[in-house]
Amino acid sequence: MHTLIISIACSVAVSILLKMARRQNIAIDQAIAVNYVVAAALCLIVLRPQPASLLSPSTPWWILALLGVLLPTIFLAMAGAVRHAGIVLSDAAQRLSLFIPLIAAFVIFSEDVSGTKLMGIAIALVALVCLLLRPRQSSGSGDTFKTTGLLLAVWVGYGTIDILFKQLAKSGAVFSSSLFAAFALAGILIFIYLTLRRTVWQRRNIVAGLVLGLLNFGNIYFYIRAHQVFPDNPTLVFSAMNIGVISLGTLVGAGFFRERLSWVNALGIVLAISAIVILIPR
Repeated sequence: MHTLIISIACSVAVSILLKMARRQNIAIDQAIAVNYVVAAALCLIVLRPQPASLLSPSTPWWILALLGVLLPTIFLAMAGAVRHAGIVLSDAAQRLSLFIPLIAAFVIFSEDVSGTKLMGIAIALVALVCLLLRPRQSSGSGDTFKTTGLLLAVWVGYGTIDILFKQLAKSGAVFSSSLFAAFALAGILIFIYLTLRRTVWQRRNIVAGLVLGLLNFGNIYFYIRAHQVFPDNPTLVFSAMNIGVISLGTLVGAGFFRERLSWVNALGIVLAISAIVILIPR
């Protein structure tokens, strides 16, 4: 069980670091770039991928290229969402993204979907609407529009990334090698971006990136380990991870950072957890 707890803690800790970045004058784009160097290095050391296996003609490089672009882009969107909407709503939007592959399977790939899954998807969409509804800000509707856009980007972005990783798995690509390649490509692209912007690197941003990389990889690694520890009970891992992140994120965001939630937002949190419970395989 400790593997699940560590994975949940790492996931929420990433949001906490993103929340504190502005207060500590951390350039989050620099931190995210360093994060991918650390994550790729840890992936190479811990998971021992075989990058040469990706040289197979069957490797879908277009998917890896898309992941290389989406991973840093959506990470930046997540940082913006945490800054403007808070940890509670951002973590909930990220976890609700797990329903996008189900929607894609039903709408795009014409797969059969049970009534239970349809109910879970419907509740998840209502939950998302509740999370996106923001009280009118005194600073104008522009901030509200931006916040809503960032939360939607997080939801769609992480859901798309999930679909891409699932398609990679279907292609036969080894997960560890694919993950390493995605991290490496993401790092290369964001470093090119920062170089073109003539970025001046600062020590505190590099240190933040080292911590971010450890937490980011820790979240993924211990989630994988949890599935290995409970090979016959993936339901436990699935439900505990998603409900755990939303619950802990709510406690930290609302309790520690005093993030304000309207009753509609609170309803969205409850509905999000309910949708996840409905989706648990029986």
